[in-house]
Amino acid sequence: MPRFPKHLTGSGPTNPFPGIKVLERRLGREIPHRLGSNEGLDMPHRALREHFGDALVEHVYCYGDAEALGIRRRLSVQLAIPLEQLLVDAGADSLIALALRGLVSPGESVVTTAGTYPTFGYFAQGQGLSLHEVPYREAPGVLAPDLEALIDAAHDAEARLVYLANPDNPGGHLHDDSAIRTLRQRLPEYCWLLLDEAYHDFRDDAEAPEVNQALAGVVRLRTLSKAHGLAGLRVGYAIAEAETLAMLMKVRIHYAVSTLSQAAAEVVLDHPEEVRAHIQAVKARRERLAGHFRELGAEVLPSATNFIAIRLADAELAERVNRQLLEAGRLIARPNHPALGHILRITAVEDALAPGRLEILERALR
Repeated sequence: MPRFPKHLTGSGPTNPFPGIKVLERRLGREIPHRLGSNEGLDMPHRALREHFGDALVEHVYCYGDAEALGIRRRLSVQLAIPLEQLLVDAGADSLIALALRGLVSPGESVVTTAGTYPTFGYFAQGQGLSLHEVPYREAPGVLAPDLEALIDAAHDAEARLVYLANPDNPGGHLHDDSAIRTLRQRLPEYCWLLLDEAYHDFRDDAEAPEVNQALAGVVRLRTLSKAHGLAGLRVGYAIAEAETLAMLMKVRIHYAVSTLSQAAAEVVLDHPEEVRAHIQAVKARRERLAGHFRELGAEVLPSATNFIAIRLADAELAERVNRQLLEAGRLIARPNHPALGHILRITAVEDALAPGRLEILERALR
């Protein structure tokens, strides 16, 4: 298993404000009088109550549970994962930053794919890490992170961490569980694998036990933004061995997930049938969208996500189409990285299927 940064081992930092929910659990009893946490408990919130109602206001007064126990308990049951192998934070982006902060020291090397989810590189560079990028593997019908290239780069750069989005963003490619386990085995022993699974819920085997396991030397990141529809509330979770998550808790922003966000996430998690129905509807729209553009002659890449990716002939055409769509008030996604400038990504929402909505792209394909 990879080692942890030296400054976090031993006594290391300790969260100075565990919060009242954690204290109550430690004491085994309720603390009825909150007299020292400096929250605005006496604010009447007349404006908020009038605008949003009393139910919402009751969740805005107090800091959130630093351990997000309610969310973790629900995920533990639904995914059959031990409670101590789950950590909740403010979305997958915050989890990426947390993993880098807790597993890698400034000046060390990390490896990723050129053009994949750019927030990883953004955070890595901001933390003073040495960022190494390898090209995608491209072939007819294929745009996939190159696992062999990632392995070679990790050894050559003596990398402390490799980042892989799986399913991939922006291509949509899915590496199966066997490939992921082989990747982990072939990385250097001292190297972490940061597995960004933000689109996990849309893969066909999402509920299979083997893809929901904590693996040695691996941190899985997931989100409630996509399948659960809570992007605006910023809730995500990590799956990893308990020792790894305990180390990350040393440097986690303890009140990052608000009381309101936690309450909303718990309600949604209590209704998994609604989430499953949404996932199935998204998959159906994705296939309709992909079929529509394939009929027009587009190269639509296989996707295990909530979007489709179209590979155009060149970056110049993709830039022009993207610009014209934006000018017409239609926002799709085109990666900023020059390696993927010829890719357009379209989310499988009903609006994307409206007749004429993507006519600019349709004309470009004819």
